Parts: sequence; C-alpha cells; structure tokens
Amino acid sequence: MIEVYLMGKCSTDLIRLVFYNPRGFDSFCGKGAAMANHAEFDAFVETIAKLRAPDGCPWDREQTHASIAHNMIEEAYEAVDAIEACDVAHLREELGDVLLQVVLQSQIAADAGEFTIDDVCRDINEKMVRRHPHIFGEAQALTPEEVTDIWDAVKMREREAAMGEAAGAEKPAGLLDGVPTSFPALMQAQKISRKAVAVGFEWPDEAGVWAKVAEEIEEFKEAETSEDRELEFGDILFALVNVARWNGVDAENALRATCAKFRRRWSFMEGAAWARGERLEDLSTDEQEELWQQAKDVEGAQAC
Repeated sequence: MIEVYLMGKCSTDLIRLVFYNPRGFDSFCGKGAAMANHAEFDAFVETIAKLRAPDGCPWDREQTHASIAHNMIEEAYEAVDAIEACDVAHLREELGDVLLQVVLQSQIAADAGEFTIDDVCRDINEKMVRRHPHIFGEAQALTPEEVTDIWDAVKMREREAAMGEAAGAEKPAGLLDGVPTSFPALMQAQKISRKAVAVGFEWPDEAGVWAKVAEEIEEFKEAETSEDRELEFGDILFALVNVARWNGVDAENALRATCAKFRRRWSFMEGAAWARGERLEDLSTDEQEELWQQAKDVEGAQAC
C-alpha cells in the first residue's frame, strides 16, 4: 500500500490517495522502470554553465553567492503569490525563476570548486529517502501527523550523529542554529518551537499554552516603557504560535490568509466608494464600517 497526501486546490485540505499494489513500490516508479529523461533540465544546466564561462555573459560571470542571495527570497515569495492566487500559468513561470536561482548558485559553487548541481540533487535525494523510512524502509505511518513525527525523529538522529562526529573538534551546532534568522518572524517562531518540543520542552496539555498566553498578555499590560511593551508583545505572539502548533495551524499561513482577506475587503470598500463618486478616506468611520460589513457579506455569499 502506498499513501500519497496532496494539497487540495487553493486550500489547506489534504487529499489522501491510497494505492494498493501487490508488486510493491518499485513497480510504481522505482527499480526496473524506465526513469524519466530530464533532457530539458540538463540543457538548462548547460545554459547556465555557458553564461558563467570565461566567454559568457559579463553580468553572470561576476555574480557571487552573496550578490544574488536576495533573488532567492524574492523569487520564492513570487512563487507563493502565484500559488495563493491559484494562477497555474504564473506558478510555472515563477518555479522556473526559483530553479534559476538554485542552478545559478550551484554553478557559482562549481566554478569555485565547492560543489555541483549533481551534489545538490544527490544530497536532497538521500535526505528524502532517509527521512521517509515509511516508504523506503520498514517504518509505519498512516497519517500526516505520524509522518511529521518520523521526520522530526530522523532529523534529531542526524543532528546527534553530526554532534558525535564533531566531538573533540569544535563546539557542535546548537539545536536552534539550523533555524535561519532571515526567516519571517512567525515562521522562525514555528521552527524554534518545533525543535524545542522535539527534545521534550513542551506543555503537558493545551491549557498550559493558553495559560502562557494569558500570562504574557498581563505582562504586556504592565509594561511601562515602549521597549518593554515591544518585547512583551513579541512574547504574546510567540505564545500564540504555540497555540497554533497545538491545533495544527501554520501561523505564517494563517496570518498571510488574514492579510489577503483584509486586502480583498479593503479593495471592495475602495471600489464601492469610487462607484458613489467618493474617496474612502473622506468617509466617516461609520460609513467605512458600513462598507466593511458589505464587503464581508459579499465575501460570505461568494463562499457559499
């Protein structure tokens, strides 16, 4: 039996597909089967190598890991925008731009004798096989939650192995060192929280998490300086991230969805005011609230 979990179209729903095959996983897509020929990918890698060659493009030749690092973030966010807009054609384009960053960074590394795109593919393939023992090994996992537990357990073993190799040499990496500080704050908080939980730093029940939220809110109310209020507000957000984790909610996605909802309603309000020959900023608070409620009603009707 093979279980595949797919994202529902433009939603957070998981679609569970179960395939039964007495011949096993290999007969689906593995050993003995004709592997797909990725000629287009190979051609793209060659194109980037040519652009970086001594007689290639002057701009591409002078780029470094650091000089184009910001492009990786920008392209990833543009791909996310396409996903959230359910724009498949745009997503195809944006995924190409993300792939460009991966291949170009790999070519820069290859030119410096650091690693190649083949090394990148090999490493990630080995990692995916290693972290899916329920598919490629003897482990059992029937739900997404069980898969997540296995993933975290394998990651922890990998970290322990790395610490063992580093013993006696230099100080091993800390538990949280692998969480990029460049992550959006909510995403970073989620990663930190999950890693701490993986080593047992957890509340015994959800009530304890809500109690922590209440405690942080009180501390925020009692803060006397702007600096203290900022720190205490951050503690409230971090505690709420843990509430989200306990309920299987991705805090980053939840807030992005709320921002998108606010933008849609605000756009409706601006359009409604313009249709009346008015500017939204010139309306009273009561008039703006009336348009806000109209936007909510329209959104609710469309959802039905």
